[in-house]
Amino acid sequence: MLRVAILGAGIGQQHMAGYLQLLDRWQVAAVCDLDAARADHIAAQAPGCAVTADLDGLIADPAIDVIDICLPPHLHGPVAIAALEAGKHVICEKPLAGSVIEADTMAEAARKAGRLLAPVFQYRYGRGLYQLAELQRRGLTGRPLVATLETHWNRGADYYAVPWRGKWESERGGAVLGHAIHAHDLITRFLGPVTEIGAIADTRVNSIETEDCAALAMRCQSGALVTSSITLGGARDTSRLRFVFETLTAESGRNPYAPGADDWTFEARAPLEQAEIDAALAECGDEIDARPVGYAGQFAAIADHLEGREAAMVTAQDGVRSIELVAGVYKAARGGAMVALPLDRADPICSDWTPDIPKGA
Repeated sequence: MLRVAILGAGIGQQHMAGYLQLLDRWQVAAVCDLDAARADHIAAQAPGCAVTADLDGLIADPAIDVIDICLPPHLHGPVAIAALEAGKHVICEKPLAGSVIEADTMAEAARKAGRLLAPVFQYRYGRGLYQLAELQRRGLTGRPLVATLETHWNRGADYYAVPWRGKWESERGGAVLGHAIHAHDLITRFLGPVTEIGAIADTRVNSIETEDCAALAMRCQSGALVTSSITLGGARDTSRLRFVFETLTAESGRNPYAPGADDWTFEARAPLEQAEIDAALAECGDEIDARPVGYAGQFAAIADHLEGREAAMVTAQDGVRSIELVAGVYKAARGGAMVALPLDRADPICSDWTPDIPKGA
C-alpha cells in the first residue's frame, strides 16, 4: 500500500477522487493546505486522512512514500526538488516547471535520488486513447501524417479572480502553458517529439498579463505536421483532437477535460480495411473497458511501476519536453520565426520565458 500526501486542496480534490477508486493500492495519508476548511472537506473522503498546513513536515515524514503536488505553478519546482531530496517519489500537476532549466533540474534531482518524478498528464489514460495506442501497437495506423488540435475553453473574470492566475510571476504562462499543454502532450505521445514550431500568441479575451489565444504550427520527429488552435474565449469548454495516419483517421469527441474518455471514431482510409480495425477494437474491448481512466488511470500506472510491474508511464522526460515546447512557443511567437527543438540550454528562453512587464501595467 502506497501512502501519499496531497499538497493543495484545489485540483487536489480531483486527485483525491482518483485515489478513492484505488483504495486497495493507495492510502491518502494527509492533505496539506493553508485553507483548513477546504482541506478538511477533501480529507473527510479518505479513511484516516490527516489535515495539516505543515508542508515541510510532510516532506520529512518517513511514513509518506509519495508527495503529490497540486500547488500553484511557481511552487512546483522548489517543492518537488525538496521532496525528491528527502527520498520521496513525486507526482506533480501540470505545468511541471516554470522554465526549461527548472524542469531539467527536477529531472536530475529525481535521477540522483533514485526516485520517481511523474508529471500529471491524465488525458493519456482514457478509453479512446487506449484504443488508439492498441491500434498503433498492432501496426494498423501506418505513419502519422497530420493532426489538428482545438483547445477552445471559456475563462473569464471569475476564473482570474484567483490571485495567482493570469500573472507571469505566479502562473508562469497562459493558455499555452495551463490549458493546451495536455493536448500537446498527446501529440508527443502518438506522433513523437516536436522538432520545429511556429507560433502566434495574443491576449484577446481577458484583462490579464498572460496569453489567452494562440495559433501554432508544429513538425514532429515522425514527420507529422500539427496545428493547434487555442482560445479561452469559447462559448463553452471544448477540446477536439484529430489524428490522420497513413491508413486511418482517429477523432475524439469534445470532452474538454478528458477527451480520451469519449467514444472516438477510427475510420479506415481504404474501406476494405475497416473490418480489420473494427475486429481489433472488438478483440481488446473488454480489457480496455476494465482499465481505470483519468487520474485513476495514471495513479494505477504509477502504482504498477513502483511495485515493479510494466506500466504505460508518463516520464520525467515527457514533462521536460512539455515545458520545452512551451518555451519554444514563446520564443517563436516573440521572434516571428520557426524555432527548432530541442532548445540550446544556453538560450535565455530556457532560464526565463517571462516578458518584462512595465511597472503599473
